[in-house]
Amino acid sequence: MSISATAERRSALGSKDRVKTAVAAAFGTSVENYDFIAYGTASALYFSAVFFPESDRLVGTLLSFATLAVGFVMRPLGGAIGGYFADKLGRKPVLVAAMTVMGAATFLIGALPTYEQVGVLAPILLVAIRMVQGLAFGAEWGGAITMAYEHAPWHRRGMFAAIPQSGNPLGIALASGVFAWSDTLHGSWQWRAPFLLSAVLVVVALIVRSRLSESPEFQEAQASGTTEKNPLRATLAADWQGILRVIALRVVESFAYYSTATYLLSYVTERNPELRPVALAAITAASILAIAVTFLAGALTDRIGRRPLYITACTAAVLFAFPMYLLTNSAQPVLVAMVFIIGIGLIHASLTGTQGSLLTEQFRTATRTSGASLGYQIAAAIGGFAPLLAAALVGAFGWPGAALLYLGAAIIGLVGILATRETWGRDERERVRGLVAEERHILNTSKTLETGPAASPSQ
Repeated sequence: MSISATAERRSALGSKDRVKTAVAAAFGTSVENYDFIAYGTASALYFSAVFFPESDRLVGTLLSFATLAVGFVMRPLGGAIGGYFADKLGRKPVLVAAMTVMGAATFLIGALPTYEQVGVLAPILLVAIRMVQGLAFGAEWGGAITMAYEHAPWHRRGMFAAIPQSGNPLGIALASGVFAWSDTLHGSWQWRAPFLLSAVLVVVALIVRSRLSESPEFQEAQASGTTEKNPLRATLAADWQGILRVIALRVVESFAYYSTATYLLSYVTERNPELRPVALAAITAASILAIAVTFLAGALTDRIGRRPLYITACTAAVLFAFPMYLLTNSAQPVLVAMVFIIGIGLIHASLTGTQGSLLTEQFRTATRTSGASLGYQIAAAIGGFAPLLAAALVGAFGWPGAALLYLGAAIIGLVGILATRETWGRDERERVRGLVAEERHILNTSKTLETGPAASPSQ
């Protein structure tokens, strides 16, 4: 048997650190999402008054969401930088660096002076720190997913890649829960406390991530000399079609979340302020549900393939665009809560649970993080404008404008997945399961030979 074939067989069951790596990546991702989502929640609830107090309600909301969008604009640059170094130097250093920068930026937001205290300097500082947040968050996702995917058993890569994705709703749940608690505080502590508390989570996440082992697949590529001298340039030259596919597949998920958890939260609380606790609690509950749904979606793709589940989720998003606003406009607490649970806990979670493996599998090892990160973060930058665009469309056309925006993103995602080939079809599943079964047989035989003589009475 050739050396390369031996290496392939040896990696079929994944690394010995596969579970630890996936869980650590998920914990770090949850903290990163806590930090990033906290900004979105604060934008919807507080920042229009804290940093833009002289504006009327609509203009203040637009300016607040514009600063939210600035962070998304920076994410493709962060994805390009993080992907470049992850494919060139390794996945682990990028994860640690991104966590450090994101944590520092989030803490500083909690310490910012308000417009009332320093005037126009306040929103300028807010935008500057938001840009740093966007860079760090852009560098985070690709490394975390790639680490979990490349450490995983080949026949369980969908499930293992979904574990870091489960960190997304966990971070969202933490942020929503903390904001629900901080809403009971007084004055500026209502929005400062969630940002300042993130420092504790960051320190714990850094300790966890610093103990991870490097991706075995990257180490093998590095040892064999198959890494790219310039991964980003190689990706743009050879894998640009994969980047476009990732953008289309990601746009629906990004819009599905930010149109719901950020804009719809603002929409509900502006029209029915008494429903703010209901909306925050519903987002928290939906995020907790999404943790399980994300994991289960990833596991399901290992059995049926990536495309069927993604097609189903995109179709659900198409059908949900108008009902989500009709139910919200009822102002009935149960119906409002149901909108958030369906939109975040089911539709969005099914998309994210599938994405970990689906998007990663569009690229080869040498350019995997660069390609997946760049496409993912370009789409995130587009999706980051969802609350701003929704607010502007509602101002011009009423709630149907926001519903049409959501519908458009869902259709893009549906067209994107229909145009994407299956990366984990039946033939590939059978081939890999055969390799896994054969390797397990070899390992079991080796253990029997090793323990047999020791158990013999003649010895």
